[in-house]
Amino acid sequence: MADTILKVENLSVNYGYIVALQNVNLEIKKGEIVTLIGSNGAGKTTTLMAISGLVEKRHGSKVTFKGQDITKMAANKIVHMGMCHVPEGRKIFPSLSVYENLRAGALGNKNMTKARFAELIEEQYALFPRLKERSKQAGGSLSGGEQQMLAIARGLMMDPEIVMLDEPSLGLAPIVIEDIFELIVKIRDMGRTILLIEQNASVALSIADRGYVMEIGKITMEGTGKELLTNPEVKKAYLGG
Repeated sequence: MADTILKVENLSVNYGYIVALQNVNLEIKKGEIVTLIGSNGAGKTTTLMAISGLVEKRHGSKVTFKGQDITKMAANKIVHMGMCHVPEGRKIFPSLSVYENLRAGALGNKNMTKARFAELIEEQYALFPRLKERSKQAGGSLSGGEQQMLAIARGLMMDPEIVMLDEPSLGLAPIVIEDIFELIVKIRDMGRTILLIEQNASVALSIADRGYVMEIGKITMEGTGKELLTNPEVKKAYLGG
């Protein structure tokens, strides 16, 4: 089996007196697509933010990335190590052009060379042809689906080893969602590891190697994508079955 790239042990987060996460354990191997599914408010976004160093973790939590303990590391240093977090709601720079948004993404990698930057730009334009067509347009003038593609492409401009995606299908039309998930598989096939948070559980599990189910800040179930797709409890709670 491939090497573990990300390991989360006993991850716990409080917001004041509210327990947001309690003893969450996840393991992601290099080259996998792993999805974290659960209802709104289950703690999925907090999990990504805690891994990325954006929220404080409780004592006893441990996050290991590429064999290094990053539990107390600053968010910008985690990015430099090769972790990309594409947040919910896209959060592109609306007044910057598509190209300028992509260039801004590359600033997340302090080892970026001119040659690698040029390669990555071409890689994004090959993956997302619509972004090439609209490279001079302001990000804010793009459709919702195109903005989501730009948010993912901007993250990939960091040249990360792992890409964490928070609700990439949110607010998009079904045909666009299909495109986004095909692209996620392509990104994995290009050698990157994916951690995917998604409310559209059936689509997420259909492309995932493995999945975890989260309820009220705890992991309640795990298995391969196929196992969870056919699990009666998962079908009833998340797949309308």
